[in-house]
Amino acid sequence: MMERRRMDAALLVLFLVHLATALEVPLDLLEGLPQPPTITHQSPKDYIIDPRENIIIQCEAKGKPHPSFSWTRNGTHFDIDQDPNVTMKPHSGTLVVDISRTKAEQYECVYQCTARNKHGTAVSNNIVVRQSRSPLWSKEKIKPIVVQEGVSLVLPCRPPAGLPPPIIFWMDNNFQRLPQSRRVSQSLNGDLYFSNVLREDSRNDYICYARFPYTQTIQQKQPITVKVLNQDPADERKPTFLIPSGPSSSKMVLRGQVLEMECIAEGLPTPEISWTKNSGDLPVNRTSYLHYQKTLRIVNVSESDAGDYRCTARNKLGTVYHTIHIMVKAAPFWISGAPRNLVLAPGEDGVLTCRASGTPKPSVTWAMNGIPIENSPKDLSRKVEDDTIIFSVVQSGSSAVYQCNVSNDYGYLLSNAFVNVLSETPRVLTQANKVYQVIKNHRALLDCASFGSPIPRITWFKDSRSSTLDGDPYMHHDNGTLEIHVAQAHHSGKYTCVARNTLGIYENHVYLEVKDPTRILKQPDYKQVQRGRSVVFECKVTYDPSLQPTVTWLKDDGELPDDERLIVDFDSLTITDVTENDAGVYTCIMNTTLDQDSARAELTVVGATPTPAVVYERPDPPTDLELTDKKKRSVQLTWTPGDEHNSPIQKFLIQYEDSLHHRGHWHNLTEVPGTKTTAHLKLSPYVHYIFRVLAVNSVGFSRPSFPSRMFKTEPAAPDENPTGVHGFGTEHDNLVISWKPLTGLQSNGPGLHYKVMWRQKLMESDWTKVTVANNSKFVVSGTPTFVPYELKVQAVNDHGAGPEPAIAHGYSGEDLPVAAPENVQAVLLNSTLSEVHWDPVPPKSIRGHLKGYKVYYWRERSLHKHNPHHVEKQILTFSGNHTHGILPGLHPFSLYSFNVRVYNGKGDGPPSPTQQFETPEGVPGPPTSLVVTNTNMDTLTLEWNPPHDRNGHITGYTLKYQPVNNSNELGPVEELALPANATSFTLLNLKYSTRYKFYLNAKTVRGAGTAISQEAVTIMDEGNTQTPHSIARSPPRRPPHKVRPVSPFGNVSSSSGEDGTLISWEYWGPEKNIYVEYIVKNSEGEEKWQKELVNGSQNVMLKGLKEGLSYRVRLVAKGHHDQPLHRSEELLVLVPAVTSRQVDIATQGWFIGLMCAIALLILILLIICFIQRNKGGKYPVKEKEDAHTDPEFQPMKDDDCTFGEYSDNEDHKPLKGSRTPSNGTVKRDDSDDSLVDYGEGGDGQFNEDGSFIGQYSGKSVSRETAEGHESSEAPSPINAMNSLNSFV
Repeated sequence: MMERRRMDAALLVLFLVHLATALEVPLDLLEGLPQPPTITHQSPKDYIIDPRENIIIQCEAKGKPHPSFSWTRNGTHFDIDQDPNVTMKPHSGTLVVDISRTKAEQYECVYQCTARNKHGTAVSNNIVVRQSRSPLWSKEKIKPIVVQEGVSLVLPCRPPAGLPPPIIFWMDNNFQRLPQSRRVSQSLNGDLYFSNVLREDSRNDYICYARFPYTQTIQQKQPITVKVLNQDPADERKPTFLIPSGPSSSKMVLRGQVLEMECIAEGLPTPEISWTKNSGDLPVNRTSYLHYQKTLRIVNVSESDAGDYRCTARNKLGTVYHTIHIMVKAAPFWISGAPRNLVLAPGEDGVLTCRASGTPKPSVTWAMNGIPIENSPKDLSRKVEDDTIIFSVVQSGSSAVYQCNVSNDYGYLLSNAFVNVLSETPRVLTQANKVYQVIKNHRALLDCASFGSPIPRITWFKDSRSSTLDGDPYMHHDNGTLEIHVAQAHHSGKYTCVARNTLGIYENHVYLEVKDPTRILKQPDYKQVQRGRSVVFECKVTYDPSLQPTVTWLKDDGELPDDERLIVDFDSLTITDVTENDAGVYTCIMNTTLDQDSARAELTVVGATPTPAVVYERPDPPTDLELTDKKKRSVQLTWTPGDEHNSPIQKFLIQYEDSLHHRGHWHNLTEVPGTKTTAHLKLSPYVHYIFRVLAVNSVGFSRPSFPSRMFKTEPAAPDENPTGVHGFGTEHDNLVISWKPLTGLQSNGPGLHYKVMWRQKLMESDWTKVTVANNSKFVVSGTPTFVPYELKVQAVNDHGAGPEPAIAHGYSGEDLPVAAPENVQAVLLNSTLSEVHWDPVPPKSIRGHLKGYKVYYWRERSLHKHNPHHVEKQILTFSGNHTHGILPGLHPFSLYSFNVRVYNGKGDGPPSPTQQFETPEGVPGPPTSLVVTNTNMDTLTLEWNPPHDRNGHITGYTLKYQPVNNSNELGPVEELALPANATSFTLLNLKYSTRYKFYLNAKTVRGAGTAISQEAVTIMDEGNTQTPHSIARSPPRRPPHKVRPVSPFGNVSSSSGEDGTLISWEYWGPEKNIYVEYIVKNSEGEEKWQKELVNGSQNVMLKGLKEGLSYRVRLVAKGHHDQPLHRSEELLVLVPAVTSRQVDIATQGWFIGLMCAIALLILILLIICFIQRNKGGKYPVKEKEDAHTDPEFQPMKDDDCTFGEYSDNEDHKPLKGSRTPSNGTVKRDDSDDSLVDYGEGGDGQFNEDGSFIGQYSGKSVSRETAEGHESSEAPSPINAMNSLNSFV
């Protein structure tokens, strides 16, 4: 069974025709058949090798028996066994040269491979092996260049000559490409041209870099310093050309190559460059402009591109011209392809053709089995005529391989083509007993692929084999396929394919089953339903019983919503609880494995109808349809409108049924306004029309009217051809021509079929034509892979052909690309970005539509010994014809591997050789932890762990700390540098009772990384000597694998101090030019953002902000001129009106003294108030006692310096431990601030430390005074008041 499947797969690659037709013996299917050698793979003619790797010279061939291989070097036999460094791969001719014990330059020679068996000898191209070279730049001392502003300037590069030539680019010290423009650009030879210089061009790092492919090395020239003076600026001037010189020049280019012409002019203002061709227009699809119009590039040059091209340089002061004369030469190229192999039977004739062209005209030489044909044995059956060999009546044993060599001054073509003389009986390769299924009225194709020598003749029989199948409805194809234009049920049955030649006969049987078509009998109808109701769409179908159909429902040409309200049955769709979202067009599709049918209907949802004063309904259907003014392609239809039901008729819809082609199907024909009752209808030929009319008002459509009488139009030739003609391939060797077939209405008559025509584009060959039954595609087999074709499809019926069809274009089938991109290399931009470059794969090797390139890359491992291996492949796809791409998000200090593949519509091509690069060190991540331990009165210890992402060798740590007061204001910053191996540090001489904030970050040679912060507070109680304790908090950390936002900035914050406002942030972008912008909030007019350059740090102190204002602050990262700016989110900053040193004033001595002075002053004022109140030296309590007996006494208010009012209210009780005077109870208000609150007994006196120990009492003033003078202790407040009274 497997053998049959393989033979069936060969159907699409075997085509049997006579003479010059190419024919490969199917070695994989027909084992034992002899075949001369064929070279299948070889190294390129100009083979440049990497001197650091082993040399591999490819040579692969096939044949029966398998060929043996030998080599020549520089034209003489190369004895591989005598060279210990050279080995040949088994069953192959590929050489492997081990250069570990020798130098590669010893093998820089011209090699040629020979593959031979007993049937012939094939030879490869001459393979010139050269090693790539990347010589060093010659040492030179470059003096600074000083020029006046406005003059022109050329900075020479002059790189060392390499093989292949290096790629030149200019960069600065930071490995950033120097910006180029219309004024400054690089020439094709690598020099940097300034049309005029500006002061901003002054810099000391103009560096020319040369990148050498193969060796993957980059060398740089010594930096050039340019200083632009503006003491005597140059005047404006008209343009003059810097290159090329003179009014004209000439250039030669080869056909098929890329032509690049450049014109660089100087002048002030900067000139503009434009291009024209004197003898015609520039080829639009092959022309592009580089270097700001200074370079004209034409790809795939042809002879028509020869001529004079003029470049024009123009500014406001004048114009200058230069003419470039282009001569196009051509290395040899095939006109109709390389010579094709011949398989002939004894006694047959054949032709080998080696037809090529070139400029100058190439010469053609022939060889047989590697020997010039004039030195080969004579053969009377062979005749050489210039580029053709004619074989007549070939004999067994005359098989050989012929070499055709076409050469001129610019190259050569060498092709092998064998003549294989075989005598083979016929064999049919199509799978036996294969069953073909086709729908009734469609085309049927029955295959019969065969092989034999002489070429077999194919005949077909059906069932009883009474006669061969010739003539209508059968058609025989050259490859043996039998076609039935319109298959009917009686065509089902057993078919026999017979292959016959002079040596024998072979039969094969296949079966054809003609199935009934799938048709929808009852289509879904238009529905109008109120919201909340249910609706049912019916879709009843008929189909062939042997085919199981599947039903699919679509809404507005998309999938049905996933809603349980939509219930799908085999022949219906039910929607319950209808909403406004359910309105739309619903399509029913019935599919089988062979065909499908579909129908659609619209659902309109209206609101629930309220109870109106006037009832609006759909109109009644029109009546009395009548046809008048009947002509070949038109008729007039009149009708009578029905009742409008309170809603005017807006329009009439006229529909028709074609009872000849689509009985039971109604189609919309036209619409007319609701005020008309007559329509003039344009009709198509060969249609049996029946009309009906529907009326439409604001409610909806009426029911259809009764149908009109039938009106038949006469048949005619088609008026149009199929549309949508496309050509594409489903296999690598076929061309599928498809089109949108005409409908029955468009056919205009019976017997509709199509004339399909095709030919290869640009071949000027005749059109190949085939007649196809009413179908929508035709498959052309045996085409070359991915070749452009011109296509035409013309409609034909029994009454004639349609108009001349338009030419469409298409391509035969694609195949996987066979070549990988070359010159693949990586250029590191920074520690996280790399730019991959490659040469585009030639179109012939792509073998399909170029979709783009894919870069496969993966991180092999980190270069740090502590980090594990990481192998996770990633793919970046670059659509289109790209030659470079950026690999973002790389890990610093890592080893990466990568390769590049081209891909087309068929898939990916082979990968380029895997290469590697190392990313440089980057800034490290934050330390993984920071902990405060061992907190004492004035010391504490910080402990930490190294960063998880080291991104290089840690060179040390930076510790910063600063005090924080109770208002969260930051004090001065202290900074310490710590060694790389440190994991802890003890801080001494810290202030007690102070909160500190610590910042720790790691450093590599690329700079400092993100800091981790921690806080600690030591609290010292002055009233005791307890050990201070610390409070440590860890700030929230960023997740280690957080996805970066669109902006490369994060954690933007601000803090204000005496020196200004500190802006801090985190940044992970590649740009180096970072600056801070700020502007006053709510600013008006033309006020611009103020800028301050950051210079690579992650914080900046803004000192120019005005106190008391709010500012909008943002960060900006600027890349190259053609890259967008990256901005952070805006931050609102309020600058305090007065900035003070951030200290806790509650602990300052001056503050305590001031508070004591204020308290003393208040006490003195209180004493004075009491004195004035007493007026006789009485203290307040005594005054209360005296006033207690006076009912008219009114105490003073607070503003009269009294504390409150005494009362004898019963609710007031004597103070604890107080004495009650004999003349009444002393009371005080709750607001009194008396020292009585502090007394618990004894006299009202103070002890040694000033504390009040006396008890409030009702003693007389004289007694208290006497006791106060007699006491040696500190006086009481009452005594103090009496003393003051003596001075008043």
